[in-house]
Amino acid sequence: MLTPGNEAELADIILGARGPLCIQGGGTRGLGVGGAVLSTAGLSGIELYEPGALTLVVKSGTPLTEVDKLLAAENQRLAFEPMDHRGLLGADGEPTIGGVIAANVSGPRRIQAGAARDHLLGVRFVDGSGQAVKNGGRVMKNVTGYDLVKLMCGAHGTLGVLTDVSLKVLPEPECSGTLVWHGLGWTAALKVFCEALKSPYDVTGAGRLPPVSGTKSKTVIRVEGFEDSVKDRLKALRKLFADLRPDEQMIEAERNTQVWRSLRDAKPFHGTAGDVWRTSVKPTDMVKVTGQGEFEHVVDWGGGLIWSLVPEGVDFRQKLAEVPGHATLVRANAETRARLGVFQPQPGPLAALSEKLRRGFDPRGILNPGLMG
Repeated sequence: MLTPGNEAELADIILGARGPLCIQGGGTRGLGVGGAVLSTAGLSGIELYEPGALTLVVKSGTPLTEVDKLLAAENQRLAFEPMDHRGLLGADGEPTIGGVIAANVSGPRRIQAGAARDHLLGVRFVDGSGQAVKNGGRVMKNVTGYDLVKLMCGAHGTLGVLTDVSLKVLPEPECSGTLVWHGLGWTAALKVFCEALKSPYDVTGAGRLPPVSGTKSKTVIRVEGFEDSVKDRLKALRKLFADLRPDEQMIEAERNTQVWRSLRDAKPFHGTAGDVWRTSVKPTDMVKVTGQGEFEHVVDWGGGLIWSLVPEGVDFRQKLAEVPGHATLVRANAETRARLGVFQPQPGPLAALSEKLRRGFDPRGILNPGLMG
């Protein structure tokens, strides 16, 4: 394993590479890419944290738990609520902030706060030629020129290896409250999502957990903020759903954390047999996805993100051929991943543009080759 301790060492390794490199952060997601493993674990540490300016600059290999602990001490957080893949994938390791950004990992709060890329202010990375590149800044107004910041977020290490990221952070809310409906069908759950998200009550989460161990499914809506405001908005939402009354209201911190962490991490599929697909569609197309066969689904983003548990080897992407969107194979054996591909195949013009970008940043094609087409 190649473990550079700083950006200069990373640049030397990439420049001297004679074959493919598998870029690894915390090793929690198992990309299945061949080549020598290049770990960012040695690129760790907090470079700048200004709580008053809501700004954090951190090296890419820094464990996410270290970032969370630092922010919690100042009653702040990463508002995009990144998931922890370890339970779903049965993986060890420690998630890193660089891995989160490289994959644009965003949780339930994305519907209100935006994705990881929306909180990313600046990046430093080393491209496939061994050249160090900086883009963006430490405040929103300094993000000018070519927006490599957005381009790197979600590139999965195929354009360059992140060394530093600058992030906008936000205060931790005083209170969180959740309305719960038990046993709603898909159509009724979609109605709840649509009505809640078009309301003026600043909903920060909308999802559905499947039945587990004899319990009914849970359709959940979340609001956050000052306690009095949360209570008022929960009351207003209950009134809004007078003809489809919620079965439960939760305002206790521990119970709220458990429910939303379960949704964030697709916990019902931990330790289960079968492949897991992650599908992104228009929320109004949710029922077209969840209606496919007798599969189990965890739904997030008001119907826009669907985790599906299907039998091993099933081409779930083919079953959704008529549904606009994209399906990613998140958990499967090596044979299925090789046969079906991890990412949704891109249309010709988009694939050509993506390939041109990859050649521009990685002319030798050594960074996570084949991962994204």
